Amino acid sequence: MRARRIALLGATGSIGRQALEVIAANPELSVCALSSRSQPLDELASEHGVEHVQVGGELTRLLEVSAPDVVVNAVVGFAGVGATLWALEHGVTLALANKESLVAAGDLAVAAWRQGGGSLLPVDSEHSAVFQCLEARSEEAVESIVLTASGGPFRNRSRDELESVTVDEALAHPTWSMGPKITIDSATLANKGLELIEAHFLFGLEYDRIEVVVHPTSVVHALVRFRDGAALAHLGYPDMRVPISFALTFPDRKATAVRPLDFSAGLTLEFEPPDPVRFPLLSLARQAGENGGTYPCAFNAANEVAVAAFLDHKVGFPDIAVLVEDALARVDGAPARDVTELVEADAEARRLAGARLAAA
Repeated sequence: MRARRIALLGATGSIGRQALEVIAANPELSVCALSSRSQPLDELASEHGVEHVQVGGELTRLLEVSAPDVVVNAVVGFAGVGATLWALEHGVTLALANKESLVAAGDLAVAAWRQGGGSLLPVDSEHSAVFQCLEARSEEAVESIVLTASGGPFRNRSRDELESVTVDEALAHPTWSMGPKITIDSATLANKGLELIEAHFLFGLEYDRIEVVVHPTSVVHALVRFRDGAALAHLGYPDMRVPISFALTFPDRKATAVRPLDFSAGLTLEFEPPDPVRFPLLSLARQAGENGGTYPCAFNAANEVAVAAFLDHKVGFPDIAVLVEDALARVDGAPARDVTELVEADAEARRLAGARLAAA
């Protein structure tokens, strides 16, 4: 049998590196293409025998020439939209770790998915967990889904204490090892807001049927409630190799190096509601999703600008939400009829966030 050809986009990031580890452990998988935003790929390409590589730029040409069976989209941010739409339109299996592209493209991505008829396998641990709990079950049986959030490093800090948060503190996530952008998003709960919108498009559920709870140990990745009163949960130690392996080897479940849960050692499963006063970005994301159109795109764009400003020490931690809220209040939010209009909506939200930043 021919090895399954993987195009790995964002190969030098956290997800990309772990995906390479999973691929190396499975002889039935091979890398046919690698991309990065700016880091050289010569060494990785040589190590994995990859001919097709690209650093920066639009990724659809790389996908065309490499002809993958699976596209792993681990690009950070809106830059992943083109690759997501290409895979969906061409019916190529998409292992999606770039939640921002589904958030921003929304209805355009769903239309492309229906047109292409391929598989969309979520790599985010929460959405992979929901996907697995839903396997072989009818949509009518589902009552709601619950996404879990670790709460980040500032779960117990007061609103006043958040004013003095430093970049280094925000990058010190208590349970997950991730890139800087997603780590900050986890600290603000913006990441859970993006996942909320992503879940709406992935599973076709209205927003009032998608709940977010804080679960500090990140052992339960998601739950699905069913109409008969039962709930199924997906549990495991927080390790991204599990959802990556699931997506790359689906429908099989190949072995990984991740140790199984030790229930005899004692597990504490605590849950609590998120605090919308201290972490307003989750509520802003829900509102953007419910408003529809290009509001989710604007939420993502403004958040990318605000997070970059925080990482550059230009704004404080609470200012991230202020910049996003201001941009959402001023964008048009009209639906995008095509990618050109989507790019324009993204650019406008970035311009508004940047203007507010410059005026601060």
